[in-house]
Amino acid sequence: MLTMNDRSPSSPNEQQIINAVRLQREEAVSLLCELVSQPSLLGSEKPAQDLMRREFERDGLRVHEFAIDEEKIRDHPGYSPSIISYEGRHNIVGIHQPVGPVHGKSLILNGHIDVVPVGAERLWTRPPFEPWIEGDRLYGRGAADMKAGIVAYTMALRALKRMGYEPAAALYLQSVVEEECTGNGALACLLEGYTADAALIPEPLGFMTGQMGVMWLTIDVYGIPVHAAFAHTGVAAIAFANYLVDKLRELETAWNLPAARHPHYREHEHPINFNLGRISGGEWTSSVPTHCRVDMRLGFYPGLKPAQVREQVETLLKAALDAHPQRQSVSYELTYQGFQAEGLVVDMQQPAMRELLQCHQDIVGQAATTRASTATTDVRFFHLYGNIPSTCYGPQGANIHGVDEWVSLASLQEVTAVLALFIARWCGLNRL
Repeated sequence: MLTMNDRSPSSPNEQQIINAVRLQREEAVSLLCELVSQPSLLGSEKPAQDLMRREFERDGLRVHEFAIDEEKIRDHPGYSPSIISYEGRHNIVGIHQPVGPVHGKSLILNGHIDVVPVGAERLWTRPPFEPWIEGDRLYGRGAADMKAGIVAYTMALRALKRMGYEPAAALYLQSVVEEECTGNGALACLLEGYTADAALIPEPLGFMTGQMGVMWLTIDVYGIPVHAAFAHTGVAAIAFANYLVDKLRELETAWNLPAARHPHYREHEHPINFNLGRISGGEWTSSVPTHCRVDMRLGFYPGLKPAQVREQVETLLKAALDAHPQRQSVSYELTYQGFQAEGLVVDMQQPAMRELLQCHQDIVGQAATTRASTATTDVRFFHLYGNIPSTCYGPQGANIHGVDEWVSLASLQEVTAVLALFIARWCGLNRL
């Protein structure tokens, strides 16, 4: 239930913010539909980013559009090996500097514009980039993850301005590329010099108290080809690839044991997941395959460095090869592209975290649900490398990375109001 708890007669109270956000509901839904209709898959983010430039300019923000300079970020400890070129794939930052006196704290509101592939489109109820609404749910790829969050921070600032206020400190709205595979878009913003007293990413994760480390790896396996009529005399690369994946599953099982768990993940049903995301192999139906490639995503606990995880994985796979009866006839190669991301734990006693929790309480009327995420987010760049208090807090939805992804429109409204109140309290406000 939305409630009012007026703290300051000189600033808008909770009910006034709620009302201002409510008046923008149809505009927010329209903007979200327009964003979802842009298929901003990896490498195709430009139309959606052009849309965000338009919205930032509409709100009177100074827009900084820049390409990711891979040479500039390559040696940073937060860098992950990129998958495709950055040519034509830009970050968009909307910059607010107060006209009136500065008397608050600065803030970064960050969101990623890229979305994951839709999978088999035939499984979707409707085309995934043609958003549709049923009741409280808006469906479409990227609706929850995380275009609703981008709409929320855009409409939060817009509501305050329409009420006659501006943030009394620097505010940066970041729309970044490539969160879904490296995070290098957010890293590039950090290395461009963007810093603040706090940062918030409205990802659909509840109030995030921590996140996993994530690593992507590729295993290329090579075997001995023979005619299928004599398959028992060859060594099938696909079969050996499956053998190696099964060995990695043993490490996944060991890390999920109660005694091995990080304290933040003791209550999770299955915190560590080693996902076999892609497999391809073989050359001919009647030939034993010579080559197989598997792409995997490994989760690991906060406190572990990617180099430590790579060492454990490489030791395990070498031992698996050495123990295989056909070890003389098979080989494999490991490569690392995409996420090489550390995990983290959020200090909930930081002033920014306490203020955000209070804003949620004052708008929604009950305490926020907090949880440690088994995913990774761009929060790691602010938290680990920028020394910026940060977390995720965004609209709720479901089927993220799945079929018929959706976001709650009521949650979008609530989060927008919470963000507006947080901007007001954290940054302070000046009358326009």
